[in-house]
Amino acid sequence: MLMKFKSYLKQRLLLILIGALAVIPFMGQEEALFVNASEEITQAEFDESASLEEKLAVILDNERLEGTVTGVSVKHAETGELLFAQNGDIRLHPASNQKLLTAASALETLGVDYRFSTEVLTDGKVNGDVLHGNLYIKGKGDPTLLKADLDQFAQDLKDQGISKIKGNLIGDDTWYDDVRLSQDLNWSDEPFYTGAQISALTLSPDTDYDAGTVIVEVKAAEEAGGQAVVSVTPETDYVTIVNNTEMAAAGESKNISIEREHGSNNIIIEGTMPVGGTFSRSWVSVWEPTGYVLDVFGKSLEEQGMEFIGELEEKFAAAPDDARLLASKESMPLEELLIPFMKLSNNGHGEVLTKEMGKVVYGEGSWDKGLEVMEDVVTSLGVNGDTILLRDGSGMSHKNMIPANDLAQMLYEAQNKSWYPVFKHSLPVAGESERFVGGTLRNRMTSEPAKGNVTAKTGSLSGVSTLSGYVTTADGEELIFTVMINNYLGAGSSMRAIEDAIATALAGHAFGE
Repeated sequence: MLMKFKSYLKQRLLLILIGALAVIPFMGQEEALFVNASEEITQAEFDESASLEEKLAVILDNERLEGTVTGVSVKHAETGELLFAQNGDIRLHPASNQKLLTAASALETLGVDYRFSTEVLTDGKVNGDVLHGNLYIKGKGDPTLLKADLDQFAQDLKDQGISKIKGNLIGDDTWYDDVRLSQDLNWSDEPFYTGAQISALTLSPDTDYDAGTVIVEVKAAEEAGGQAVVSVTPETDYVTIVNNTEMAAAGESKNISIEREHGSNNIIIEGTMPVGGTFSRSWVSVWEPTGYVLDVFGKSLEEQGMEFIGELEEKFAAAPDDARLLASKESMPLEELLIPFMKLSNNGHGEVLTKEMGKVVYGEGSWDKGLEVMEDVVTSLGVNGDTILLRDGSGMSHKNMIPANDLAQMLYEAQNKSWYPVFKHSLPVAGESERFVGGTLRNRMTSEPAKGNVTAKTGSLSGVSTLSGYVTTADGEELIFTVMINNYLGAGSSMRAIEDAIATALAGHAFGE
């Protein structure tokens, strides 16, 4: 009887699953790995008598999952009871669900009010309007530092009567070690914002806070035959634009690529742009962010009318212990930083938080020490330390491993922490169009009962798709779920469709008496 019932449910479900969302246009800095052509599944019209296990079994009996390893875990949020599991104890790659571990660890270790800081110091003295000595800008990991902050530093110096500097401009990034990229990052990811280098002294081009990147825009010129118009934000000479574009006649197709050359700051722009064509925009990582900050800060000083006496050298070095503080800036608190980190799945934030935890706990801002802290925290939250492997803080590594049951258990235990409301609030909310609310789920599950209900972290790598979080059932029961699909081939949208179907089935389920 059960097999016939499952066959009936599957037929009903397949009828409902026909169709998909249209391709979402690429606008601005959307996350190519997370927000793209995506199939959205509405709630399956299951027979009311079907159990939760039967509903999930039907969804998972999908030919698109053949050859994959799919781990699913569903727990009752109040009791912790395991309600459903498939391959729940199999170690799988979490992709950006790794950020759930990083966020929980950072909240536990650093606290909701923790702030990063940046300092401007000198080893010299001011005589009249001249600073006799070196000017240091010391970074302590702040990924939210903007050009406007550097402008304010310059203004602060001007307000102190300084108009000339007889010394060098020096960047101090020694708060962290000098390892810029996590150990498993693919070399092909390194030129893009998803693989930006990590430095204690870094700069973001806008309030998405993709530290260590510049925004490159390519716009159409007025006439065919020449080159497209390229701009960089913030303005900097630290990168070199190599414009190999060609303007084509109006109506022709656009084909623009923007990519930094590996190992340099040459940004190569190629392809054709038609007259009247829409602009192309890309967030491009820089090679060695510390130098990037120095270049932009130097421009801020010039804009305030300051000049360096003699030949200016921009150097990297530690500020002396007795250096005098001239200006400083603190970041937003961690509670607020978690919004762009988790909603937009900001990889750089995950790695900065990892190094910062190592610095605070062990006095060493490194991945090794930060990951030690993370393992200690997540094991205290119910994760079996003998069955996980942590390799970074963002989830970009294909070597991170955790079973679905363990991840769900961590989400359960997190509810008992004072920081849990902040943690949950940072997660994307299904179907909510506001970017800093819906995040990477804003274009998924846009109908009830999932819309505004499913609160979960997305994850995507080549061959990996994940979704983990919280949902309320039709009869008011709070559930925790984890879905981890590994080793799939083909379109990621088909995997997201299955994840969404599971989350929607949970949202629409009623346990009854």
